Amino acid sequence: MQPSHDIRRLVDIMAALRDPESGCPWDVDQTFASIAPYTIEEAYEVADAIQRADADGLREELGDLLLQVVFHARMAEEAGLFDFGDVVEAITAKLIRRHPHVFGDARGMDAAAVKALWGRIKDEEKRKRAETGRAPKAEGALAGVPVALPALTRALKLQENAGKVGFDWNDARAVIAKLREEIAEVEAELDDNDPEALSAEIGDLLFAAVNLARHAKADPEAALRAANAKFERRFAHIEGRLAENGRKPESADLNEMEALWTEAKARERKAG
Repeated sequence: MQPSHDIRRLVDIMAALRDPESGCPWDVDQTFASIAPYTIEEAYEVADAIQRADADGLREELGDLLLQVVFHARMAEEAGLFDFGDVVEAITAKLIRRHPHVFGDARGMDAAAVKALWGRIKDEEKRKRAETGRAPKAEGALAGVPVALPALTRALKLQENAGKVGFDWNDARAVIAKLREEIAEVEAELDDNDPEALSAEIGDLLFAAVNLARHAKADPEAALRAANAKFERRFAHIEGRLAENGRKPESADLNEMEALWTEAKARERKAG
């Protein structure tokens, strides 16, 4: 079997891998539940390739993510639920339905109007799914936010939903005041030496930080990924500078490493 640009070839390869007689034993053993963590992982690897501006890596990671879709579709086909073609049909129908300003009569809309229309169409879709029994009827403004989302993303979605019904801060500066309040509560728990209460207050602080990101129109997941990359880059500078003298971080004190960290920051600013 040869590689091909044709998506049908990928579907056929997946079918061969899942063949109970001649397929791959590992692939045959998988279920929706066992594959789900890999699907999430592949989505993050796509995001990582984008963050690194790695076009070759992005092409490969998108292929890995597409494989996850084909894998799930094949298992569904085996169970008599749906197949890959049904997945394609469903998403094309959804795109057409949610873009009447492109494929229908709702022309001449600006970005804000398009976003509002998208939200109304999604709400109508949820209502119809609940009415037909395809999904449990949503209860409350926060219903429908998946529990399995990464914590930062789920916090963002919960806050967005609450904001739609008016439970929200007026602006970013109001959130900053809330952040200061949460920091003070963390400090108080440090003095009380109650690990469980301290953990709860740190959670509140992180939740408020996500709220600040939202009001600043920054994606908290992307912001934290960027901060992680910056930390890795600057710490690598510390290690590199120490290695020039045959040393490792364990042999340096905090003041020396702080000075090298400041040096790394200065170099980044100069390069930028």
